[in-house]
Amino acid sequence: MSINIVADSGCDLPYSFLQKHYISFLPLIVHLNGTDYEDFVTIDPKQVYEAMRKGEIVKTSQANALKMKELFTELAKDGRPAIYIAFSSQLSGTYQTAMMVREEVLEQYPDFSLTIIDSKCASLGLGLVVAKASELAQQGMPYEQLCDTIASYCQHMEHIFTVDDLEFLARGGRISKASALVGGLLNIKPLLHVEDGKLVPLEKLRGRKKVYKRMLELMAERGDDLQKQVIGISHGDDEEAALELKRQIEETFGCTRFFISPIGGAIGAHAGPGTLALFFLNQHVEA
Repeated sequence: MSINIVADSGCDLPYSFLQKHYISFLPLIVHLNGTDYEDFVTIDPKQVYEAMRKGEIVKTSQANALKMKELFTELAKDGRPAIYIAFSSQLSGTYQTAMMVREEVLEQYPDFSLTIIDSKCASLGLGLVVAKASELAQQGMPYEQLCDTIASYCQHMEHIFTVDDLEFLARGGRISKASALVGGLLNIKPLLHVEDGKLVPLEKLRGRKKVYKRMLELMAERGDDLQKQVIGISHGDDEEAALELKRQIEETFGCTRFFISPIGGAIGAHAGPGTLALFFLNQHVEA
């Protein structure tokens, strides 16, 4: 590619996919049992979920600034322009750190073109944008046009998701512990989405079947040209639920292209096992 594409593990794309498509990678950090791991690289999502089910505390932190500077410096020496599509600045400090590191690298390599985009996206919502950026870069789209197209994809990406156990959101301060206890007793499943990069509650439903139904309703209300899109589904170690949602989307909308992936440790540590997330565009983007 004439343009380097950079992503962090907040995109929840499999590491093998990133390597295959020559996408430079910045792993977020997962802290477990006194050890720091690189998300998707030195720790597998399944390990994170198994630890959480055992009651172990998993914490996370942003991408390592030193490794970020090393990567940006390598890209500067390579001579090709680069675009880093970052995990939402409302959910991680990685974007802000990247902006500071960029300035340091440009002092040494002032001719280096590095655009850092605050995607305001997460999980496969970000992953679909990164995958599209890689595809367009391989097709030879000019740099400025690619930056504008990526920004448009980010702006129009819908995130609809639910969690299986409210306790994990309570641990992260998203809801009160009392709400988590009552919700668990009543089999309440919260439905959330992303607004301007922030997680925002939509409504509460009782039971997984109603969650599926409501996800499809929201997809019908918000989606545009769904049959032409790649639909993203990510899950917290619950592939069966992801495949069931895929089946219902196929039957309802006739979609044929899907990207299904586990949610990595950096996001899964806050959402928990059983999380189910759906991603699609609310407006067709010309590319």
